[in-house]
Amino acid sequence: MGKQRTNQQQLSRGLKNRHVQLIALGGTIGTGLFLGAGQSIHLAGPSIMLAYLIAGLACFLLMRALGELLLSDLSSNSFVFFIKKYLGDKMGFAIGWTYWMCWIAIAMAEVTASGLYVQFWFPKVPIWLTGLVLLIILFIINIVAVSAFGETEFWLAIVKIVAIVALIVTGIMLVMVHYRTPYGHASLGNIVSGGMFAKGIKGFVLSFQMVLFSFAGIEMIGMTASETQDPMVTIPKSINEVPTRVLLFYIGSLLALMSIFPWQHVSPTSSPFVQVFSGVGINSAATIINFVVLTAAISACNSSLFTTGRMLFSLTYEGQSRFSKMVGHLSRRQIPFNAILFSTGVIAVIVLLSIMMPGNVFSFISSVATTCFLFVWGMIVVAHIKYRNEIKRSGNAKQLTFKMPLFPISDYFVLAFLVFVGCILVLKTDTLIALVGSIIWISGLFLTKGVVDRAS
Repeated sequence: MGKQRTNQQQLSRGLKNRHVQLIALGGTIGTGLFLGAGQSIHLAGPSIMLAYLIAGLACFLLMRALGELLLSDLSSNSFVFFIKKYLGDKMGFAIGWTYWMCWIAIAMAEVTASGLYVQFWFPKVPIWLTGLVLLIILFIINIVAVSAFGETEFWLAIVKIVAIVALIVTGIMLVMVHYRTPYGHASLGNIVSGGMFAKGIKGFVLSFQMVLFSFAGIEMIGMTASETQDPMVTIPKSINEVPTRVLLFYIGSLLALMSIFPWQHVSPTSSPFVQVFSGVGINSAATIINFVVLTAAISACNSSLFTTGRMLFSLTYEGQSRFSKMVGHLSRRQIPFNAILFSTGVIAVIVLLSIMMPGNVFSFISSVATTCFLFVWGMIVVAHIKYRNEIKRSGNAKQLTFKMPLFPISDYFVLAFLVFVGCILVLKTDTLIALVGSIIWISGLFLTKGVVDRAS
């Protein structure tokens, strides 16, 4: 896999345990929970909680597969290293650039969203100006030191956690006092009003697309392993806490929402968090939640700069082209400065272009990027299967650390689940177009790598 890196070309291990814990947590909590929970509840009814449990299990097993790969070789700087090693250079090239594009699109969407959230307070401030200022601030944070990125993510995640815990505590208190709402009384009975599958099996099945994509970014811990101070302890701890996070933050918040109001009355068009806090007399609820979703958007943008910079560095390290030599090395602070600068520039240009794009073009790009996560996650699992098979043939199974539970059944369960979600995407025109677009994108990269290899 290339020559051994010198100390100067190794990413610094500046991320502390608490940084990685909160980065992993931030990867499972996005604006989708704060703004989209009402839409999910409206689509599936109470069965949305079962959908989150199943998707959460699949994501946990995905992370266990990723964790085992990461700890098998701590010199790797991203999970693409393992995809290249076990699935070939073409697949590594296609998945690496796809993952880079996914985070560029996430940044594009979240920078634009940040502009909209700021307009809640300052209606006359242009979206592009907010986006530009945000990108400059986050760029500076990312090039100072990896610990600066980690510290920023730590506090941004704290804001999201406080908001969710406040909702859950509010829900418990209102149920205990049988609080009267415009739709009755707060009660655990409200949760199953109309039955668990009140919206039918169709609503339950269709909800998996929204549910799974709310976990987009959970694999980001795979980009932090090479910069973590004690990866053999920190990585397993972060991954093993995924089920607790799913139960507490997703299931807990959904239980709270549906206990306070019968699920039929949870707003599908606005933030249900605002609905709850306003309902208990907090007049500034909309302002508070707007601040929370702004921090969630900033967190996603911050993660985008970190991830795209590291992925670009990983893809171009030891490359012989002029571009690879420019972005494929580290600064004196052991940070991929040029790779972060290039990615930030691309995000800035795309955000400016998106303002001039028709809305459907913007939505299409975001949908394709999100759908590509299915392929990225799938290839991580396939690489893990190949890794375990090689270990078995070599007779070194006793050397395994952080073993995947119930292998290979667990890996095949994750793959089957991803295929299941892919089939759901076929059922709606907009998601079908996004799925076809993502297949064309990945196939194009695969063919491009083949042409480049033949030419060289």
